[in-house]
Amino acid sequence: MHRNDLLNQLRSYHTRFMDEVAYVRRAIAYIEQNENVFERAAPVHITASAWVVSPDHEQVLLLHHRKYGHWFPPGGHADGDADVLRVALKECTEETGVEPSQIKLIDSSIFDVDLHDVPRVGQIQAHGHIDIRFLVEIDDRLRIPGNNESHEVKWFSLYEVMQMNRFRSTYRMLEKTRNLRNPVFTLRRRSA
Repeated sequence: MHRNDLLNQLRSYHTRFMDEVAYVRRAIAYIEQNENVFERAAPVHITASAWVVSPDHEQVLLLHHRKYGHWFPPGGHADGDADVLRVALKECTEETGVEPSQIKLIDSSIFDVDLHDVPRVGQIQAHGHIDIRFLVEIDDRLRIPGNNESHEVKWFSLYEVMQMNRFRSTYRMLEKTRNLRNPVFTLRRRSA
């Protein structure tokens, strides 16, 4: 995969959220101008995450990040890999401790796009992330061992998630999850 593959995915991605529309436009412009966008050394770089839902889409799996002290979905840096879907699935496996065969990709299309600033922590300089998110399912009856990057890994109901993570992108992904459960059908106007 090449950065043009990600650019094509972003150009064909549609969202009803205006803030996300702006993020997609900014991401495209930045990726077009910066060839090293998949490298962690770039001041703004690509990360990929998995929005993990239970099979009934009633719960979301979040990790309490050891370094940043917030609840986040599993994800991480591309580290030179331009295949963002592969990165998201790899990070999901590593950070949850769940075998890849137990992680069900719901759709290979992008689920959400977020741009955010990451503050300086210790020796890590402040930088920016272009986070590409994908939707996956994990059986909520499975043991989720996690790894050493998180204090805790826990399922939250859709109603609890915003108490744990109040970022706008979390709200967007919750709304998209609710639409999976209760799709809104658009009526087409009949042509005369």
